[in-house]
Amino acid sequence: MSVKFRDYYEVLGADRNASPGEIKKAYRNLARKYHPDVAEDKKEGEEKFKELNEAYEVLSDPEKRKKYDALGQNWEHMGDFTPPPGSSGAGYHDFGDGQGYEFHFEGTGFSDFFENLFGGRTPHSGYGNFRGAGPSAARQDNKMRGSDIEADLLVTLEETMTGSERTLSLQKPGASGAPEQHTVTIRIPKGITEGQLIRCAGLGQPGFDGGDSGDLFLRVRLERHPDFRVQGSDLYHDLPLPPWEAVLGATVPIKTLHGVVRIKIPAGTESGTEFRIRGRGLPNGDNNQIGDLYAVVEIVVPTEISADEEKAWKTLQEASTFNVRP
Repeated sequence: MSVKFRDYYEVLGADRNASPGEIKKAYRNLARKYHPDVAEDKKEGEEKFKELNEAYEVLSDPEKRKKYDALGQNWEHMGDFTPPPGSSGAGYHDFGDGQGYEFHFEGTGFSDFFENLFGGRTPHSGYGNFRGAGPSAARQDNKMRGSDIEADLLVTLEETMTGSERTLSLQKPGASGAPEQHTVTIRIPKGITEGQLIRCAGLGQPGFDGGDSGDLFLRVRLERHPDFRVQGSDLYHDLPLPPWEAVLGATVPIKTLHGVVRIKIPAGTESGTEFRIRGRGLPNGDNNQIGDLYAVVEIVVPTEISADEEKAWKTLQEASTFNVRP
């Protein structure tokens, strides 16, 4: 099976030799432009935002980026990409006896190309076949339960706030081996977390000799956000401040997933200072509590100044008694 090759560097508008910092900057600039909350065309913005997330998911991870680059020096000229023989990537699982079954998904938030290289739709350990036995094992009546399958599901932070429903299209082999099309609606519960599994009963590999089908397990991957980093149910937000606000103090607005809040910045605030905003994080599905938002101060200096601004800065320099190098 071949799938369309995706140039992640082109998606981010980044050079192939870009540093991790440059990759992050490219992602954040475009993600802020195309985030569905601010994009002029919501549908186009949503699709573009998913592409950006997928590209950043790969290029921000050293191991994934290394694997991606290892496709070869001419990979940017490839059209369709064919996974190597024996690949255990998404959409394909080999039972070990040479008999393969293709699974095709739509609605998970990831492209086929990503899933074939990084999705790892493999049997879900701990469930597997009847009594945890391997594919060759069987009961006395020769019935054998089909293997469970695991796939990634991209979930937005907004979906974790209230929960949602997602339509998933799945083409998988039936008991006779012929492909069957399934459309299912799955529920994404409020407070779902990174790595959590959603079980779709009976949507795994077909059973043998009348055995039950396995299950499909969807492993949650939280979508990257241009403004927030996730740590459990807490969110971290980089708060840029110009030097004068850090020195003199200010009251600044912060856009959260719960709406806009304003926080007071004391005079003399240093870069790296964290301000805790209670109850503005993500819901915790275990205890129905809401995490906190931490605003992390980042002092930003202007890179270009006018002649009048330069004069003012020199006046401040001459008047100031502050010395960072005693």
